[in-house]
Amino acid sequence: MENFLRRWRSYVSPVFLVMLVASFILWYIAKLGYTYTAEQEIRVNVDGESFRVSCVFEGLGTNLFGYKVYAKKTLRIPLSELRYELLGSGDGEERIAIDPQSLQHAISVRISDVKVVSVGAVPEIELPGEPRDKTR
Repeated sequence: MENFLRRWRSYVSPVFLVMLVASFILWYIAKLGYTYTAEQEIRVNVDGESFRVSCVFEGLGTNLFGYKVYAKKTLRIPLSELRYELLGSGDGEERIAIDPQSLQHAISVRISDVKVVSVGAVPEIELPGEPRDKTR
């Protein structure tokens, strides 16, 4: 094995390896300048009730990469900004179905550097408290 490594080192220059790595990094940075579409699951908190929703984003690769790597926070959206329908209540809790288009708009307002193309299935949520309007 040691013989193989000595032979390999004599054929491959360390300068060549450094330049190969540098060219890969520069190529990757250049590719991130293009527009891409990516699916990402985000956490949403609506008046204390948290859930995950799958979203399709479109934007520059640098913005999508940064959002995917660094943005792990929960988006807080008040129910007053969303359209919803009251499905039924029991034991003092209401089941609410949130309109996906209104949720998409609320998310796109909070994430301005990428475009929210679509929002996946939004789960029904339970909100304790006083009764609200039947449809909003």
